[in-house]
Amino acid sequence: MRKFFGTDGIRGLTNQVPMTAEVAMRVGMAAGAHFLRGTHKHRVVIGKDTRLSGYMLENALVAGFTSVGMDVVQVGPMPTPAIAMLTRSMRADLGVMLSASHNPYHDNGIKLFGPDGYKLSDEDEAQIEHLLAQEPKLAEPSHIGRAKRIDDARGRYIHAVKQSLPESVRLDGLRIVLDCANGAAYNSAPTVFWELGADVVAIGVEPNGTNINDKCGSTAPALLQETVVASGADIGIALDGDADRLIVVDEKGRIVDGDQIMGLIGASWARQGRLKGGGVVATVMSNLGLERFLEGEGLRLERTKVGDRHVLERMREGGFNVGGEQSGHMILSDHATTGDGTLAALQVLAELIASGKPASELLHQFDPMPQLLKNVRFAGGKPLEDKQVIAAIAEGEATLNGRGRLVIRPSGTEPLIRVMAEGDDAGQVEQVVDMICDAVRAATA
Repeated sequence: MRKFFGTDGIRGLTNQVPMTAEVAMRVGMAAGAHFLRGTHKHRVVIGKDTRLSGYMLENALVAGFTSVGMDVVQVGPMPTPAIAMLTRSMRADLGVMLSASHNPYHDNGIKLFGPDGYKLSDEDEAQIEHLLAQEPKLAEPSHIGRAKRIDDARGRYIHAVKQSLPESVRLDGLRIVLDCANGAAYNSAPTVFWELGADVVAIGVEPNGTNINDKCGSTAPALLQETVVASGADIGIALDGDADRLIVVDEKGRIVDGDQIMGLIGASWARQGRLKGGGVVATVMSNLGLERFLEGEGLRLERTKVGDRHVLERMREGGFNVGGEQSGHMILSDHATTGDGTLAALQVLAELIASGKPASELLHQFDPMPQLLKNVRFAGGKPLEDKQVIAAIAEGEATLNGRGRLVIRPSGTEPLIRVMAEGDDAGQVEQVVDMICDAVRAATA
């Protein structure tokens, strides 16, 4: 059983295990020792989002890595995909991103990337877990690592993202409202769109250490919706705290989720002959409407467990180049090794310009089936093994009777049971979800 690593690195409440300075230093020692391979001078790139705790955890990681003989390059607040890109381009042995993504500021996390820019395999994480329990082997005094900050990392990332579009594509004439969630992309994303010619109205670009994801960003798009309509913008773009997610708002203020974005990019790339794998990879949470839409385009939808790492694994196995999650993780593997909200937004904007249509007409590719997701918090135990919960799930499946889907799973980052159902009948879907949620609550009371 894992003690530290979850579905996306290590995550938790700051100053409680595992998000303490002591554990962060031990992670630096363990991960550093694991990637000390060969005789070359070893290097790790460390980035972070704008959380107050980032200062503390970054310094602890630096101490850990340098103590085992690894040099550290610190790049400051940067999007998660930027760290993946910089790890590869700087020939580093390891990349680290300090972020809890869309969580509130009081949480933080440690995401690790290998030298290829991809998130670590289960095997690598297991080895690091093992080393965390061992006494670290510290470097000789003459081999202790050095730490260095570089100032041009943001420019390198901005250039790389812009390179994902042909030079002929410009955003002149587009008015974009951009919500950076007071997070990691607060500086880079507005620059990307401005340099490509857009008229940018930026919100969520004044981080203070505690306002990341606070009533802004991809998980709270109400402010973006209001601003798009009030400013007469053509489109709104919302990133999350570490900028690996994207949610779009059309000019009428309506939300466009990750399923619609995957449908748009997948179908368009297929028509251009750019799509690989014959379809798109998404998770079990993606709407059945997306699956039916892609089938109508002669494409297939491959489903995985929840989590962008599972999506990416299937993409690599099957040779796909478009994948993502309904929540907004967009992985375009021709251009990046992990989800990148800014990069995906550029693909959406390129489609908008090429079509000449308003966002409200272009971006809603299909009518989603009625889908309902509810979360039930629990204090402990294994509610999904309770007999009454098992019986309620079976009853729900019988009620849907093959005309919908039921997905029940524990969250990988919080003590929650997530209950999702979808089908042709919205009332029936709600009835099934409520019945199962009631059973879970009774089991945990």
